Amino acid sequence: MSLNRRDFLKTAAAGSGGLLLGLQARPAASAPAPLPHEAVGMLYDATLCIGCKSCMVNCKKFNTPEPGALGLQGRSTPPYETAGAGIWDEPRDLSSRTLSIIKVYKSGTAVNKDAVDNGYSFVKQHCLHCIDPACVSVCPVAAFKKDPATGIVYYEAERCIGCRYCMIGCPFRIPRYEYERAFPVVRKCQLCRHRIAEGKYAACCEYCPTGASIYGRVEDLRIEAKRRLALKAGTEAEFPVQTVQGPGVLRSKVARYQDHVYGLTEVGGTQVMLLAGVPFDRLGFDARLPDQFLPDLTWAYIKKIPALIVGIAALGGVTAAVTSRMYAGKEDKRQ
Repeated sequence: MSLNRRDFLKTAAAGSGGLLLGLQARPAASAPAPLPHEAVGMLYDATLCIGCKSCMVNCKKFNTPEPGALGLQGRSTPPYETAGAGIWDEPRDLSSRTLSIIKVYKSGTAVNKDAVDNGYSFVKQHCLHCIDPACVSVCPVAAFKKDPATGIVYYEAERCIGCRYCMIGCPFRIPRYEYERAFPVVRKCQLCRHRIAEGKYAACCEYCPTGASIYGRVEDLRIEAKRRLALKAGTEAEFPVQTVQGPGVLRSKVARYQDHVYGLTEVGGTQVMLLAGVPFDRLGFDARLPDQFLPDLTWAYIKKIPALIVGIAALGGVTAAVTSRMYAGKEDKRQ
Protein backbone atom coordinates (compact mmCIF):
# COMPACT_ATOMS: atom_id res chain seq x y z
CA MET A 1 0.00 0.00 0.00
CA SER A 2 1.45 3.40 -0.98
CA LEU A 3 1.52 6.32 1.42
CA ASN A 4 1.16 9.79 -0.05
CA ARG A 5 2.78 12.86 1.44
CA ARG A 6 -0.37 14.06 3.16
CA ASP A 7 -0.95 10.72 4.86
CA PHE A 8 2.71 10.54 5.85
CA LEU A 9 2.64 13.99 7.45
CA LYS A 10 -0.60 13.22 9.26
CA THR A 11 0.89 10.01 10.67
CA ALA A 12 4.11 11.74 11.71
CA ALA A 13 2.21 14.60 13.33
CA ALA A 14 0.06 12.12 15.24
CA GLY A 15 3.14 10.36 16.56
CA SER A 16 4.71 13.66 17.56
CA GLY A 17 1.48 14.68 19.23
CA GLY A 18 1.62 11.49 21.26
CA LEU A 19 5.07 12.44 22.43
CA LEU A 20 3.86 15.93 23.23
CA LEU A 21 1.13 14.47 25.40
CA GLY A 22 3.70 12.32 27.17
CA LEU A 23 5.94 15.31 27.84
CA GLN A 24 5.54 16.52 31.39
CA ALA A 25 4.35 20.08 31.50
CA ARG A 26 6.48 22.33 33.65
CA PRO A 27 5.47 25.95 34.05
CA ALA A 28 8.07 28.56 34.82
CA ALA A 29 8.85 28.56 38.51
CA SER A 30 10.78 30.69 40.95
CA ALA A 31 11.24 28.04 43.66
CA PRO A 32 11.84 24.28 43.71
CA ALA A 33 8.99 21.86 44.19
CA PRO A 34 8.13 21.57 47.89
CA LEU A 35 9.42 18.58 49.82
CA PRO A 36 6.52 16.26 50.76
CA HIS A 37 6.02 16.19 54.53
CA GLU A 38 6.51 12.41 54.62
CA ALA A 39 9.39 12.40 52.14
CA VAL A 40 11.95 9.73 52.98
CA GLY A 41 15.65 9.59 52.36
CA MET A 42 19.01 8.61 53.72
CA LEU A 43 21.93 10.05 55.64
CA TYR A 44 25.35 8.57 54.90
CA ASP A 45 28.12 9.34 57.37
CA ALA A 46 31.50 8.48 55.85
CA THR A 47 33.19 8.76 59.26
CA LEU A 48 31.18 5.78 60.52
CA CYS A 49 31.67 3.66 57.38
CA ILE A 50 34.11 0.73 57.70
CA GLY A 51 33.97 -0.26 54.02
CA CYS A 52 32.41 -3.68 54.67
CA LYS A 53 30.20 -3.31 51.56
CA SER A 54 27.24 -4.99 53.24
CA CYS A 55 25.15 -2.23 51.67
CA MET A 56 26.31 -3.23 48.18
CA VAL A 57 25.64 -6.92 48.76
CA ASN A 58 22.14 -6.36 50.10
CA CYS A 59 21.33 -3.76 47.46
CA LYS A 60 21.94 -6.43 44.84
CA LYS A 61 20.15 -9.08 46.85
CA PHE A 62 16.94 -7.12 47.29
CA ASN A 63 16.95 -5.46 43.87
CA THR A 64 17.41 -8.61 41.82
CA PRO A 65 14.16 -10.33 40.83
CA GLU A 66 13.81 -14.07 40.58
CA PRO A 67 14.57 -15.42 37.08
CA GLY A 68 11.54 -14.89 34.86
CA ALA A 69 9.82 -12.60 37.37
CA LEU A 70 8.71 -9.06 36.66
CA GLY A 71 11.77 -6.93 37.25
CA LEU A 72 12.02 -4.07 39.70
CA GLN A 73 12.53 -1.61 36.83
CA GLY A 74 9.22 -2.52 35.20
CA ARG A 75 10.02 -5.64 33.18
CA SER A 76 11.77 -9.00 33.34
CA THR A 77 15.48 -8.69 34.16
CA PRO A 78 18.17 -11.29 34.84
CA PRO A 79 19.96 -11.71 38.16
CA TYR A 80 23.05 -9.59 38.67
CA GLU A 81 25.28 -12.66 38.98
CA THR A 82 24.56 -15.16 36.20
CA ALA A 83 24.99 -18.89 36.68
CA GLY A 84 28.55 -20.09 36.23
CA ALA A 85 30.01 -16.59 36.46
CA GLY A 86 31.74 -17.27 39.79
CA ILE A 87 30.98 -15.97 43.27
CA TRP A 88 33.11 -12.82 43.28
CA ASP A 89 31.81 -9.49 42.10
CA GLU A 90 34.09 -6.46 42.43
CA PRO A 91 32.63 -3.52 40.47
CA ARG A 92 34.74 -0.38 40.16
CA ASP A 93 31.87 2.00 39.48
CA LEU A 94 28.11 2.26 39.19
CA SER A 95 26.66 0.31 36.29
CA SER A 96 23.42 -1.23 35.07
CA ARG A 97 24.15 -4.09 37.49
CA THR A 98 25.54 -2.07 40.40
CA LEU A 99 23.15 0.57 41.72
CA SER A 100 25.09 1.42 44.88
CA ILE A 101 28.83 1.35 45.47
CA ILE A 102 31.41 1.97 48.19
CA LYS A 103 34.63 3.64 47.03
CA VAL A 104 37.71 4.77 48.93
CA TYR A 105 39.75 7.97 48.97
CA LYS A 106 43.45 7.66 49.82
CA SER A 107 46.17 10.23 50.36
CA GLY A 108 49.87 9.68 51.01
CA THR A 109 50.45 6.87 53.48
CA ALA A 110 46.67 6.49 54.02
CA VAL A 111 47.06 5.63 57.71
CA ASN A 112 44.64 8.15 59.23
CA LYS A 113 40.92 7.60 58.75
CA ASP A 114 38.91 10.64 57.68
CA ALA A 115 42.01 12.80 57.24
CA VAL A 116 42.92 14.74 54.11
CA ASP A 117 46.70 14.28 54.44
CA ASN A 118 48.05 10.72 54.72
CA GLY A 119 44.49 9.64 55.27
CA TYR A 120 41.63 7.70 53.78
CA SER A 121 37.86 7.78 53.71
CA PHE A 122 35.16 5.52 52.39
CA VAL A 123 32.35 7.03 50.35
CA LYS A 124 29.03 5.70 49.14
CA GLN A 125 27.58 6.62 45.76
CA HIS A 126 24.09 6.10 44.36
CA CYS A 127 21.09 8.21 43.36
CA LEU A 128 20.60 11.18 45.70
CA HIS A 129 16.88 11.57 44.88
CA CYS A 130 16.81 15.30 44.18
CA ILE A 131 13.92 17.24 45.64
CA ASP A 132 13.36 18.75 42.19
CA PRO A 133 15.10 16.25 39.88
CA ALA A 134 16.55 17.19 36.51
CA CYS A 135 16.12 13.61 35.22
CA VAL A 136 12.35 13.94 35.66
CA SER A 137 12.35 17.29 33.91
CA VAL A 138 14.34 16.20 30.86
CA CYS A 139 12.51 12.91 30.24
CA PRO A 140 10.25 13.60 27.22
CA VAL A 141 7.91 10.66 27.91
CA ALA A 142 7.60 10.79 31.71
CA ALA A 143 9.50 7.54 32.26
CA PHE A 144 11.17 9.19 35.25
CA LYS A 145 8.78 10.25 38.00
CA LYS A 146 8.83 11.52 41.56
CA ASP A 147 6.54 9.86 44.07
CA PRO A 148 4.29 12.61 45.47
CA ALA A 149 4.14 10.99 48.91
CA THR A 150 7.69 9.75 49.52
CA GLY A 151 9.59 11.97 47.09
CA ILE A 152 11.46 8.94 45.72
CA VAL A 153 12.58 9.35 42.11
CA TYR A 154 11.61 6.20 40.22
CA TYR A 155 11.51 4.88 36.67
CA GLU A 156 8.88 3.17 34.49
CA ALA A 157 10.64 1.11 31.82
CA GLU A 158 7.55 0.61 29.67
CA ARG A 159 7.43 4.34 28.88
CA CYS A 160 11.14 4.71 28.09
CA ILE A 161 12.22 5.43 24.49
CA GLY A 162 15.93 5.09 25.21
CA CYS A 163 16.84 8.73 24.56
CA ARG A 164 19.13 8.78 27.66
CA TYR A 165 18.46 12.47 28.35
CA CYS A 166 18.26 11.45 32.02
CA MET A 167 21.93 10.49 31.91
CA ILE A 168 22.87 13.85 30.42
CA GLY A 169 20.63 15.88 32.73
CA CYS A 170 21.65 14.28 36.04
CA PRO A 171 24.16 16.58 37.80
CA PHE A 172 25.51 13.59 39.76
CA ARG A 173 25.99 11.30 36.70
CA ILE A 174 23.94 8.50 38.25
CA PRO A 175 21.57 6.78 35.73
CA ARG A 176 23.16 3.89 33.84
CA TYR A 177 22.02 2.27 30.61
CA GLU A 178 21.91 -1.46 29.85
CA TYR A 179 24.12 -1.31 26.77
CA GLU A 180 24.70 -5.06 27.07
CA ARG A 181 21.04 -5.95 26.41
CA ALA A 182 19.06 -6.12 23.19
CA PHE A 183 16.13 -4.37 24.87
CA PRO A 184 17.81 -2.09 27.43
CA VAL A 185 16.39 0.00 30.24
CA VAL A 186 17.87 2.67 32.48
CA ARG A 187 18.85 1.56 35.96
CA LYS A 188 19.49 3.48 39.17
CA CYS A 189 18.79 3.30 42.91
CA GLN A 190 15.07 3.67 43.62
CA LEU A 191 15.55 3.66 47.41
CA CYS A 192 14.00 0.18 47.62
CA ARG A 193 10.61 1.67 46.78
CA HIS A 194 9.18 -1.83 46.31
CA ARG A 195 10.08 -2.69 49.93
CA ILE A 196 8.28 0.33 51.36
CA ALA A 197 4.99 -1.20 50.21
CA GLU A 198 5.90 -4.18 52.42
CA GLY A 199 6.47 -1.97 55.47
CA LYS A 200 10.26 -2.16 55.07
CA TYR A 201 12.89 0.33 53.95
CA ALA A 202 16.15 0.64 52.02
CA ALA A 203 18.13 -2.59 52.32
CA CYS A 204 21.48 -0.79 52.46
CA CYS A 205 20.39 0.95 55.67
CA GLU A 206 18.79 -2.11 57.22
CA TYR A 207 21.98 -4.13 56.88
CA CYS A 208 24.56 -1.44 57.67
CA PRO A 209 26.24 -2.65 60.90
CA THR A 210 27.69 0.70 62.00
CA GLY A 211 24.86 3.13 61.24
CA ALA A 212 26.87 4.79 58.46
CA SER A 213 23.71 4.67 56.34
CA ILE A 214 20.43 5.44 58.09
CA TYR A 215 16.93 5.78 56.67
CA GLY A 216 14.07 8.07 57.70
CA ARG A 217 12.03 11.16 57.03
CA VAL A 218 14.12 13.80 55.31
CA GLU A 219 13.21 16.41 57.92
CA ASP A 220 14.43 14.11 60.71
CA LEU A 221 17.61 13.28 58.82
CA ARG A 222 18.39 16.97 58.42
CA ILE A 223 18.06 17.46 62.17
CA GLU A 224 20.34 14.47 62.82
CA ALA A 225 22.94 15.73 60.34
CA LYS A 226 23.04 19.15 62.00
CA ARG A 227 23.28 17.50 65.44
CA ARG A 228 26.39 15.64 64.35
CA LEU A 229 28.03 18.76 62.98
CA ALA A 230 27.57 20.37 66.40
CA LEU A 231 29.32 17.50 68.21
CA LYS A 232 32.86 18.07 69.51
CA ALA A 233 35.52 16.09 67.66
CA GLY A 234 37.26 13.49 69.80
CA THR A 235 34.39 13.00 72.23
CA GLU A 236 32.06 10.01 72.25
CA ALA A 237 28.46 10.19 71.11
CA GLU A 238 25.52 7.96 70.28
CA PHE A 239 24.60 7.30 66.65
CA PRO A 240 21.36 5.60 65.55
CA VAL A 241 21.56 2.39 63.54
CA GLN A 242 19.38 1.40 60.55
CA THR A 243 16.91 4.28 60.84
CA VAL A 244 17.12 7.77 62.30
CA GLN A 245 14.83 6.60 65.11
CA GLY A 246 16.81 3.44 65.91
CA PRO A 247 15.98 0.59 66.66
CA GLY A 248 19.37 0.77 68.35
CA VAL A 249 22.32 3.09 68.85
CA LEU A 250 26.08 2.70 68.85
CA ARG A 251 28.58 4.78 70.78
CA SER A 252 31.46 5.98 68.68
CA LYS A 253 34.21 8.58 68.72
CA VAL A 254 33.22 11.78 66.92
CA ALA A 255 35.35 12.58 63.89
CA ARG A 256 36.25 16.06 62.71
CA TYR A 257 33.51 16.72 60.16
CA GLN A 258 33.64 18.97 57.15
CA ASP A 259 31.30 21.82 58.06
CA HIS A 260 28.76 21.00 55.39
CA VAL A 261 25.93 18.55 54.77
CA TYR A 262 26.27 17.56 51.13
CA GLY A 263 22.83 17.45 49.53
CA LEU A 264 21.26 19.94 51.89
CA THR A 265 21.39 22.76 49.34
CA GLU A 266 23.05 21.36 46.19
CA VAL A 267 20.79 21.74 43.12
CA GLY A 268 17.90 22.73 45.36
CA GLY A 269 18.49 19.92 47.85
CA THR A 270 18.46 16.11 47.78
CA GLN A 271 16.78 13.48 49.92
CA VAL A 272 20.02 11.54 50.32
CA MET A 273 22.59 13.56 52.27
CA LEU A 274 26.21 12.97 53.20
CA LEU A 275 28.62 13.84 56.00
CA ALA A 276 32.39 13.33 55.79
CA GLY A 277 35.70 14.27 57.34
CA VAL A 278 37.30 14.80 53.94
CA PRO A 279 36.27 17.53 51.46
CA PHE A 280 33.53 16.23 49.19
CA ASP A 281 35.38 17.07 45.99
CA ARG A 282 38.11 14.63 47.11
CA LEU A 283 35.39 11.98 47.44
CA GLY A 284 34.22 12.39 43.86
CA PHE A 285 31.39 14.87 44.34
CA ASP A 286 31.13 18.09 42.39
CA ALA A 287 31.64 20.95 44.83
CA ARG A 288 30.77 23.52 42.15
CA LEU A 289 27.13 22.57 41.79
CA PRO A 290 24.84 25.55 42.34
CA ASP A 291 22.22 25.73 45.05
CA GLN A 292 19.76 26.65 42.32
CA PHE A 293 17.47 23.79 41.29
CA LEU A 294 18.03 22.63 37.70
CA PRO A 295 14.68 21.67 36.10
CA ASP A 296 13.77 25.19 34.96
CA LEU A 297 17.08 25.35 33.11
CA THR A 298 16.60 21.97 31.45
CA TRP A 299 12.95 22.71 30.65
CA ALA A 300 14.01 25.61 28.47
CA TYR A 301 15.54 23.05 26.12
CA ILE A 302 13.36 19.96 26.57
CA LYS A 303 10.10 21.80 25.82
CA LYS A 304 11.35 22.34 22.26
CA ILE A 305 11.55 18.58 21.55
CA PRO A 306 7.96 18.04 20.27
CA ALA A 307 8.23 20.98 17.85
CA LEU A 308 11.60 19.70 16.69
CA ILE A 309 10.19 16.22 16.07
CA VAL A 310 7.27 17.65 14.11
CA GLY A 311 9.73 19.65 12.03
CA ILE A 312 11.90 16.61 11.36
CA ALA A 313 8.83 14.55 10.47
CA ALA A 314 7.63 17.25 8.08
CA LEU A 315 11.05 17.47 6.46
CA GLY A 316 11.14 13.71 6.14
CA GLY A 317 7.70 13.75 4.51
CA VAL A 318 8.73 16.37 1.97
CA THR A 319 11.94 14.47 1.22
CA ALA A 320 10.00 11.24 0.78
CA ALA A 321 7.51 12.93 -1.55
CA VAL A 322 10.26 14.48 -3.69
CA THR A 323 12.19 11.22 -3.85
CA SER A 324 9.03 9.34 -4.80
CA ARG A 325 8.28 11.82 -7.55
CA MET A 326 11.82 11.59 -8.93
CA TYR A 327 11.67 7.81 -8.88
CA ALA A 328 8.29 7.83 -10.65
CA GLY A 329 9.72 10.15 -13.31
CA LYS A 330 12.61 7.81 -13.99
CA GLU A 331 10.23 4.88 -14.27
CA ASP A 332 8.13 6.79 -16.83
CA LYS A 333 11.22 7.48 -18.99
CA ARG A 334 12.21 3.84 -18.93
CA GLN A 335 8.81 2.90 -20.24
